[in-house]
Amino acid sequence: MAVARLWSNLLINGFFFLGISVAALFFFAVNYAAESGWWVVLKRVLEAIGAYLPFGAVVLLLVFIAGAMHWHHLYHWMDPAVSDPSSASFDEIIAGKGGYLNLPFFFLRFFLFVGVWYWFWKRFRTRSLEEDLGFERSRHFRNVRDAAIFLVFFGYSSSAASWDWIMSIDTHWFSTLFGWYTFSGMWLTAMVTLSLLVIWLKKLGYLQQVNESHIHDIGKWVFATAFLWTYLFFSQFMLIWYSNIPEEVTYFMARINHYPWLYWGMFTVNFIFPLIALMDRDSKRNKYLLTITGIVLLCSHWANVYLMVTPGTMQQHGSIGLIEVGMALGFAGLFIFVVLNALAKAPLVARNHPFYEESLHHEIH
Repeated sequence: MAVARLWSNLLINGFFFLGISVAALFFFAVNYAAESGWWVVLKRVLEAIGAYLPFGAVVLLLVFIAGAMHWHHLYHWMDPAVSDPSSASFDEIIAGKGGYLNLPFFFLRFFLFVGVWYWFWKRFRTRSLEEDLGFERSRHFRNVRDAAIFLVFFGYSSSAASWDWIMSIDTHWFSTLFGWYTFSGMWLTAMVTLSLLVIWLKKLGYLQQVNESHIHDIGKWVFATAFLWTYLFFSQFMLIWYSNIPEEVTYFMARINHYPWLYWGMFTVNFIFPLIALMDRDSKRNKYLLTITGIVLLCSHWANVYLMVTPGTMQQHGSIGLIEVGMALGFAGLFIFVVLNALAKAPLVARNHPFYEESLHHEIH
């Protein structure tokens, strides 16, 4: 179990922080595609969060290569015996999924997904830095076009990535809502990370262009994505639980029976805390309250990813101890280092963006 625990934690943290990074890129693209103006003074922070993408991809690649070489058995379908009819370990259900769950196709999808994500981030980042030298209308419209293309690709690839990297741990089980459910958690943690970074930078005297209305809008996004996650959690759970099909309900039974306090505690915190803390207008402008809410939601959504992985890799033997806490803090340190390093390499505000003035005078009445 020690081996499974180590690799499970690498997968949990690799996926959690990569999810924050790619969801920040998603939100970046959403604002470009919508040609919104309020967010421009926050643009460089989102770019910096996206800079972690290749680091998270390397961690996941290490986990997948180790699985393919049988250094761990987090993914049962990677064992060729389960697809061999002559083997005592033959599994008809897993063998039936072999057209999709096979190593060459799995790694092809991995490199396609993270490669395209990084390629788009690099294009956006390069054009953003070029923008500092002077505004060109054509550059802005190329970003709008590329953002729309990225969003289409991301819609498919983010769901497929969650099937491959997380859902395939429980190979017999599937949920048609799983991709959306996973994405909602990624989006929420990205918005929380954005809020924490912006508030911290303002406290240090940077990002003076960010006003209370910007903070208010970030708070609204945190509140909205928290409820999107809650809605999808309940929808997935309710549909499967009340259908009571043994092959499907076992996924939740493993979590409720073996990790009841963590499972229900995670759901309660992720739902109730933002409901109470961020319901009214003033609370969304309260930097102290947003910071506390953000830290709580980051921890509880890390627990959500933990519960996606651990019951399938360690069954009832998982626990949150020094290894889990230490590795999570180590990954958090790497993430913060990469993001702050990216922030230091460019001006914090894109002053030549065509909507900079609109963002500068953004006000919610």
